[in-house]
Amino acid sequence: MRIAVVGGGPGGLYFSALAKALDPSADITVWERNAPDDTFGFGVVFSDETLGGIEHADPVFYARMARQFARWDDIDVHFNGTVTTVGGQGFAAMSRKTLLQLLQQRCAGLGVGLEFQTEAPDVESLSREHDLVVAADGANSAVRARYPGVFSPSVELHRNKYIWLGTDLVFEAFKFYICQTPYGIMQVHGYAYDTSGSTFIVEMHEDVWRRAGFDASAASALAPGVSDEKSAARIAELLGDVLAGHRIFVNNSKWQSFGTLSNATWRHGNIVLLGDAAHTAHFSIGSGTKLAMEDALALAACLHEHAAIDAALKAYEAERRPVVLSTQRAARASLEWFENISHYTGQGSEQFAFNIVTRSRRITYDNLRLRDPEFVAAMDAWYRRHEAERGVMPAVHDARPPMFHPFRLRTLILDNRVVVSPMDMYSAVDGVPGDFHLVHLGARALGGAGLVMTEMVCVSPEGRITPGCAGIYTAEQERAWARAASFVHAASSAKIGIQLGHSGRKGSTKLMWEGIDEPLEEGNWDVAGPSAVPYSASSQTPRELGRAEMDAITAQFAAAARAAARAGFDLLELHCAHGYLLSSFLSPLSNLRQDDYGGTLAGRLRYPLEVFDAVRAAWPAELPVSVRISATDWHEGGNEVEDAVQIAAAFAAHGADAIHVSTGQVVSDEQPRFGRSYQTPYADRIRNEVGERYGVAVIAVGAISSYDDVNSLLLAGRADLVAVGRPHLYDPNWTLHAAADQDYSGPGACWPPQYLAGRRKPPAGRTDGPRPRLTLVRQPDTGTRHSRWRPGSQAGPAVQPSLEAASVDER
Repeated sequence: MRIAVVGGGPGGLYFSALAKALDPSADITVWERNAPDDTFGFGVVFSDETLGGIEHADPVFYARMARQFARWDDIDVHFNGTVTTVGGQGFAAMSRKTLLQLLQQRCAGLGVGLEFQTEAPDVESLSREHDLVVAADGANSAVRARYPGVFSPSVELHRNKYIWLGTDLVFEAFKFYICQTPYGIMQVHGYAYDTSGSTFIVEMHEDVWRRAGFDASAASALAPGVSDEKSAARIAELLGDVLAGHRIFVNNSKWQSFGTLSNATWRHGNIVLLGDAAHTAHFSIGSGTKLAMEDALALAACLHEHAAIDAALKAYEAERRPVVLSTQRAARASLEWFENISHYTGQGSEQFAFNIVTRSRRITYDNLRLRDPEFVAAMDAWYRRHEAERGVMPAVHDARPPMFHPFRLRTLILDNRVVVSPMDMYSAVDGVPGDFHLVHLGARALGGAGLVMTEMVCVSPEGRITPGCAGIYTAEQERAWARAASFVHAASSAKIGIQLGHSGRKGSTKLMWEGIDEPLEEGNWDVAGPSAVPYSASSQTPRELGRAEMDAITAQFAAAARAAARAGFDLLELHCAHGYLLSSFLSPLSNLRQDDYGGTLAGRLRYPLEVFDAVRAAWPAELPVSVRISATDWHEGGNEVEDAVQIAAAFAAHGADAIHVSTGQVVSDEQPRFGRSYQTPYADRIRNEVGERYGVAVIAVGAISSYDDVNSLLLAGRADLVAVGRPHLYDPNWTLHAAADQDYSGPGACWPPQYLAGRRKPPAGRTDGPRPRLTLVRQPDTGTRHSRWRPGSQAGPAVQPSLEAASVDER
């Protein structure tokens, strides 16, 4: 096999070494335009997971790497004059220059051809003359640029500015410095890469960057390889306290805005993209080097496993793309956290430290409890004090996970922070909830959640989504709901909330399992909305509501609120999300009105606020009202998070007690970015901008499926309550089982007396039985690993013990 590799960075070299080791007969040539000792940047960091793959794939190369590693376990967060240390992280770093030298030596030893200071031949020629062409030529790939219509690259530029520097200050741990300057917040990401120096990345919001005057030097055109010396000198002046008299180094150092690169495909015939040529992910969760070397390993393995090139390249992309997308989602969460860092600087040092290390959602509460149990125990104690001090719960004196703390909304006190999400069941008859609803809601209440929410309960027959949707506009419906509420109160300690809504233009459709959002073919009814704009091309066109009809619907909402109070509900939620009537008034995509109820956001808010005021007036003053919103429409021209902050603030100013933060479902051609906990950044933003200012609670929801994520969101201050939906369909006892899995028993997880005998997790099999002693001399438990990088010192890094949790290191 003849293989051409364009680009002699770590990804291209590592692939070449692995492919040659697997097939010594392969003819592999690497073309690199720079000299062998040219490199841009300073250090690279590897996770234990990546290092495990390198060790397994090439033990010889790994052994050479390991001798060069700077190793440490601690993260130090310097914030507001304090230093908070989080241990057990397991970092390994080295000089990028050293890494390239080791890879070059390995390739040369295996017989790979290395052509330095040489431009690669034309890619068309390479493709004809070789079996495979690997484009490892970076984010500005010339190979990729030859086929833009095939690869279809897209780059999303982000708001922060950063510059990559080095320093002769050798850090003992990974360092986050949050620096308050006269111009705003600047943050430093720092880590040692060998005995002589550290990487020193300075990052800040573009507004801070401009106020500090960095835009002046950045405006000067700098040739490739030339550094912005003026900015480096200015940084040394501004961040002198961090540097403590040490020098800053430059190496092609200049201001950049990070661009997240994606490609529609990574392959074209026998040409394949690798590393930054295929994808990029923000440096705050892992270097491009790490991803490129993982790509290289996968590509070499797939070529070895498949006889045909085409099959191998398909397998490579199928294997790596999901991993890369997951990494890019985590990177987005991390970079957006740093873009919005000013929202968190009001937090205490403890919570801020927990927040920064869990920002990407890859490191979590449970993960930290394995790595640094002392830190998590201290955070648990802090959370108990903090939540009681801010008055959202009665004093708690026992140790418990965050999710099992009580929460107060007006006079209502919830046992814990878990909410069963409103989920449409489409099983009512003429709007009347039946035995199914009693069992469905009753089972989740018995399952331990603090608050159980009904599905969207419609305020009129024409306000239903489907013929199977429940209502509360007749006496029979009210009695049926009273039966369900009564059971929940009698059989459990849970509270029950009702969600009121009107389908608007999304009404008169089939049951979900018959065709979601598809219009009824018979038995249909007319639908209405703020404007005559259908939800989709196949949807019924709504009539535009007039003033009299709007007043009538407002009265229906108020009547439904009074009926819900008589039925015994503890909380009322107004549904202003997901494209239903009130949501469609809020969105500029569905509200094209020219009167006082359209146009600006204030105009679009007017009718939903009128309905809210009427509901609040009809609902008992001592009981809480929540509002569910879509924080983004996931569509160009629609509402974005900045609009959602204003919408949440408006409802809070009118007396809302909680904002339930969902997203989308406003237009049929939305483009959501799905993923684990994908909506929580919106809840986070609203809680930190609106929640603290108005004293309103924030409920996070959306693909939250583990108790670990619930605990992490609460402790980081991203939400006050967490709504969990589909996991409660899978397991009605999800909350109680979460308590059992965390060895918690107490008032935050109330087992029904009939079920007390089952409150312990049953053994799964023989492996759960008592284990024999197989160690003659037991090693003492040394607690959390807190080794630090102190080259030449007796107190240097300890030998790395095995730690399963270390496989999700951010770096």
